[in-house]
Amino acid sequence: MRITGTGHASMRIDTAAGSILCDPWVNPAYFASWFPFPDNSQLDWETLGDVDYLYVSHLHRDHFDAEHLKRFISKKATVLLPEYPTSQLEDELRELGFTSFLRTRSDEVHELDGGLKVMIQALISPTDGPIGDSSLWVEYDGVRVLNQNDARPTDLQRFNELGHVHAHMLQFSGAIWYPMVYELPENAKTAFGKQKRERQFDRTWRYIDDLKADFVFPIAGPPCFLDDTLWQFNDIHGDEGNIFPDQSVFLSEYAKVGGTNAVVQLPGSVTVLSEGGTKQTTEHPMPVDEFFANKAAHLEEMRERKAPVIAAEKASWRHPEIDVLGALKKQIEPLLEESIYMAKGVGGPVRFDLTDSFGPDGEIVESIVVDFPGKQVRPYADEKVRYRFKTGRALIEHLIFIGEGDWVNSLFLSCRFSAARIGQYNEFVYAFFKCLSEERLQYAEGWYDEHEKAVDAEDIQFDDWTVQRRCPHLKADLSRFGIVEGNQLTCQLHGWKFDLPSGRCLTSVGHKIRASKTES
Repeated sequence: MRITGTGHASMRIDTAAGSILCDPWVNPAYFASWFPFPDNSQLDWETLGDVDYLYVSHLHRDHFDAEHLKRFISKKATVLLPEYPTSQLEDELRELGFTSFLRTRSDEVHELDGGLKVMIQALISPTDGPIGDSSLWVEYDGVRVLNQNDARPTDLQRFNELGHVHAHMLQFSGAIWYPMVYELPENAKTAFGKQKRERQFDRTWRYIDDLKADFVFPIAGPPCFLDDTLWQFNDIHGDEGNIFPDQSVFLSEYAKVGGTNAVVQLPGSVTVLSEGGTKQTTEHPMPVDEFFANKAAHLEEMRERKAPVIAAEKASWRHPEIDVLGALKKQIEPLLEESIYMAKGVGGPVRFDLTDSFGPDGEIVESIVVDFPGKQVRPYADEKVRYRFKTGRALIEHLIFIGEGDWVNSLFLSCRFSAARIGQYNEFVYAFFKCLSEERLQYAEGWYDEHEKAVDAEDIQFDDWTVQRRCPHLKADLSRFGIVEGNQLTCQLHGWKFDLPSGRCLTSVGHKIRASKTES
């Protein structure tokens, strides 16, 4: 089996029975904020795109690059389609010209021509990607690989059941806007960032230990930020709170916990798994250590080369003819009327301050409130709000112009905004704004309804506490991911914390845990 690194979470897997291209991403994503790093735009994509199978794990724009898929990937390729609750991924791929689809069933092995076997595990909570994320397991001639990319399953048991995995590809770096965009003192922002960075690595070590693969490939990040207004997010400034450590940092941190089996791929690196998958040889286009030692210089060169791309993108965003308030009322108010669980979960008005720039810096020209209890979108009326976002009016104009139904997969991941909140993080705010379509809203509402009514009857023991086994957030197994310190439980899968005496979630609103003091 031959694995060619093609950048970020992308790779091409070649076997005698066929080739699979995974998640090809080249063009800037999220309002031209994210770029693949190391740069993969100069690879021979005409050749790389001539494949038998295409796997797109989910609709996040750093995995689903519509422009690149349309231009470079063979339309003869059969799409390995995850079993998602909505048809959006298939619909968008069909629009790009793909016609052959294998609709897989989650956790079920499918045997393709020539003895090539695949299994896709689909995660389908409203917080998994844009209503879905997935992992791809591949087996050929006894060699097994797991491309987990940035999916976060509660455990990897299903993959272990299929036999020992030889190569494990997984995310290790950040892919979010927290805590950088929050309006916090710098020392607090650094402290929160450092905590998140440590949690990211802890989660990665746990997954690696679960699977115990022969080789571990750190993939799916980090992106790089080439716009001058976002340049500080690159991990080249000695900021211990930066959540975007690169592969060289992974190697250093992995060594601290005894890791010796990591394989870093640059775009164009080729790894051959042989001797039943227990041996690997990798050839690189340049030495890995040398590349990352010169990271700042590579970024500076990319920034200069990609500046016209960013300028062209920005020129397309402004649509001053659009009545933002009127358009948002038309799009969002019908969804507010239908929303029960998410509207109740948000529990108050959310304010958007719109500026005359392409981000939070600039003069506020309009303030709009999405009033969840009142089920309306209206001008801000000087009332107190629990959540406030500040971003460029041009970005909202563009979202309206293109009919974007997922602001998480566009505005929020761009980091071109600032945020402030009173009290805890509120999952439902972000869940709602990724569900700005009838299909997504109805699915998310049904999911929350089902999980609200579900009772987790199984308990586990933590010293002095009896606790429900499954985390109330996304059902992670707390016997594996839970840590109790005093009267506080932390689920390490996503870092959520709970006060055991009261059951109250300390990380977000809702999600109460069932716990009781064990009788001695």
